[in-house]
Amino acid sequence: MAQTDRHANEQDTEKLEAWVASQSKLLRMRAIVSGRVQGVGFRYFTAIAAHKLNVTGWVRNLRDGRVQVEAQGSQQALFAMYEKLCEGPEWSRVSHVDVTNIPVSRGERTFHVEYDE
Repeated sequence: MAQTDRHANEQDTEKLEAWVASQSKLLRMRAIVSGRVQGVGFRYFTAIAAHKLNVTGWVRNLRDGRVQVEAQGSQQALFAMYEKLCEGPEWSRVSHVDVTNIPVSRGERTFHVEYDE
């Protein structure tokens, strides 16, 4: 009986390790947000959301009126970030969010607002 318990514990440990690895896998996305997204606090809103979700990267206004975001984190955090981008701050009106998976940026530790395209 003791060997069965130990085997079950080993299986549980392996499952836990696999789950932790899947949760800690970093992914990165580029999002282009269209609509009424400039002059409404969208970059500030995005930076706050990123900090709450433990996401790194940056956000900036584009000259054509859209907002570009690069965000890096776990799959769960990036999905939550995508939902926040679709929502936007109170005075915004998001019409579309186009997302692309891009390579991870190693060593990135913060999320910041960029002011020049």
